[in-house]
Amino acid sequence: MIPMATAQPQAILAFDQLARRYDDLFTRSLIGRAQRNAVWRVIAQAFRSGDHILELNCGTGEDALFLAGKGVSVVACDASEQMIEYAQQRLRTEAPTTSVKFAQLPIEQIAEIRTESAFDGVFSNFSGLNCVADLSQTAENLATLIPPGAPLIICLSTRFCISEIIWFLIHGRPHEAFRRCSGHAAAKVGEFVVDVYYPTLRQLQKSFSPAFVMRSCVGIGITVPPSYVEPWIRKFPNLLHVMDTIDKALSACPGFRVIGDHMLISFERVQV
Repeated sequence: MIPMATAQPQAILAFDQLARRYDDLFTRSLIGRAQRNAVWRVIAQAFRSGDHILELNCGTGEDALFLAGKGVSVVACDASEQMIEYAQQRLRTEAPTTSVKFAQLPIEQIAEIRTESAFDGVFSNFSGLNCVADLSQTAENLATLIPPGAPLIICLSTRFCISEIIWFLIHGRPHEAFRRCSGHAAAKVGEFVVDVYYPTLRQLQKSFSPAFVMRSCVGIGITVPPSYVEPWIRKFPNLLHVMDTIDKALSACPGFRVIGDHMLISFERVQV
């Protein structure tokens, strides 16, 4: 999965350049749709009609538009100006009457956001938080924006992705197979290099403590592979369907939920 932009200058430039192609590369891909549907099954239960939520690293607005279609009011932020412009364009053409507001704002400055009413929850999809070096500060900032009892749902790339390891080993590229395992990698996004961090589940729980407590974690893309496998998987759509079925069965299992392409973690804001 291609992470979304944060305040890293290189990341912002990279995703400005990528904005017009992002949906074709990932959102509308078979793999992208399979992984996103798994996320949507969770957030559709967590957020209800009438809720007012904050989305971080919204990209082209796919998730914001989905939630708005469920009656959720969304303030969706991204560091990339081009991503926000494209998301606003989509809003005007696809869902002009829904309650979505897009704003150009990186995660590192999220404490500066102003809204007329309190947020009922926060959501961040597909690796945006992997571009943030200090998630403890992010947690502190988010804790000021939502009340106790509110959900914080975040989807990050894992440190140990079994399908990625197998894929690159088969293709004779061991360095790439284990690139996540050190916890940090420099990822090439177009012509730019972006720092990407891969915290473990335990590290994430520590970073978001004490204001947030983990309530659940599910694996996303356990057997469904990362998006760069799309050209190959398109030849075998039935295999992807089988993989998706397997993922549904394994996603909540402790041994499997942290070895997929992503993990979807549900935290609850608690009183401290």
